[in-house]
Amino acid sequence: MREDFMRRALDEARLAQLAGDVPVGAVIVQEGEVIARAHNEREANGDPIAHAELLAMQRAAAALGRRRLEGCTMYVTLEPCPMCAGAVALSGLDAVYFGAYDPRMGCAGSVYDLPGDPAFSAGVPCMGGLLEAECAALLRGFFAPKRG
Repeated sequence: MREDFMRRALDEARLAQLAGDVPVGAVIVQEGEVIARAHNEREANGDPIAHAELLAMQRAAAALGRRRLEGCTMYVTLEPCPMCAGAVALSGLDAVYFGAYDPRMGCAGSVYDLPGDPAFSAGVPCMGGLLEAECAALLRGFFAPKRG
């Protein structure tokens, strides 16, 4: 079941890529149902904080009519950055599953584990590597032409 949700996040990531943005997608699930989905919209909206995770959390909160996301799990194609990891830590999510690790900016275990740091929250477990090869390949394909 987790792989199915990550595949939906990958579908969102592909939408970001089509729009010329870094292909990251996220879905939020409650009781086995996707209640929110999003992809990076930084380029489309000219908004530096329009990351897939943040947009998905906003949409989930709107769908639930509350700011705390207890009972929900996020699936995201790339390990959250510092900004998104901070939002995860404060969100009340039950857990986060991510695909590709980000050894440069990842703050859900690679560089730092902000959501797991008790100084910032009660702890949101973050598990990486779900469909990692597919998620990483999508990112590599996006960046390869840009890097020459």
